[in-house]
Amino acid sequence: MAEFSHTPVMLAEVLENLAVKPDGLYVDGTLGGAGHAFHVCERLGETGRFLGMDRDGDAIEAATKRLAPFGEKVTIVRANYGDYPSVLQELGLPRPSGILLDLGVSSWQLDTASRGFTYREDAPLDMRMDVRQSLTAWDVINTYSQQQLTDIFKKYGEERFAANIAKRIVERRSVETVNTTGQLCDIIRRAIPVKMQAAGGHPAKRVFQAVRIEVNGELDVLEHTLDAMIESLAPGGRLCVITFHSLEDRIVKNHFRENANPCICPPNFPVCTCGRVSKGRVVTGKPILPTEEETRDNPRAKSAKLRVFERTPEA
Repeated sequence: MAEFSHTPVMLAEVLENLAVKPDGLYVDGTLGGAGHAFHVCERLGETGRFLGMDRDGDAIEAATKRLAPFGEKVTIVRANYGDYPSVLQELGLPRPSGILLDLGVSSWQLDTASRGFTYREDAPLDMRMDVRQSLTAWDVINTYSQQQLTDIFKKYGEERFAANIAKRIVERRSVETVNTTGQLCDIIRRAIPVKMQAAGGHPAKRVFQAVRIEVNGELDVLEHTLDAMIESLAPGGRLCVITFHSLEDRIVKNHFRENANPCICPPNFPVCTCGRVSKGRVVTGKPILPTEEETRDNPRAKSAKLRVFERTPEA
């Protein structure tokens, strides 16, 4: 296996906001190559524990090697972070003092052409973060209806030319199967007016994002797991989430706000009668952004946003 690399985004900011306690349990639900995790584990004392999760087998292998020096303090599980509540229960671990989700695709996944995540090299259409699953990008592009493709490109990619791209894909596959990322890029280029292709980066960027999200169910997992993670935190514990596009960030922002202020009583009620109690506070009124120095050194950090939620101390 080629070396699994992923430069940890906003490392200093993550460590500051996790505020690692030597005796706490810390969870990384998107372990990757253990870029953040290594530095978290360095701060743990004799009784501190770390749980790392990832659905990518190559990430698990790389992280296991990197975190080996920390011995029994570390537990690594190959699983989607959506399985976090059951994994925590099965392992009999205490409520964590901190949880981290870095929702970015790792540099290794992007740079390994055979994984099919990148539009910069020709490779088989795949895009699975967990190669054990059956649904691939090939299935999406070659079996979804024109309307389904249009909806996905609009919803997950916010692609202006979604309908025309979907139409061109259906036309192409009536002649030949669309097997590679290069073929898909060619279709996208032909579907977008030339004068619009120079704006907003690579013309295939938004469609590839949309297909990747669909293949891996990324937004559904995020939507259905955040509340459980907040609920599981120890008193004063923190959940840190790094997002890379507006769809993710909106979900995190809304869930944090709803957990901080869950009351659904009409504004004119003198007292709350719904019985919903705040789970904590949003630490980041506005998201934390990477520094100019970091984005210069690591351009992939440019769109990153860090939001932090803190569990009520007496929870």
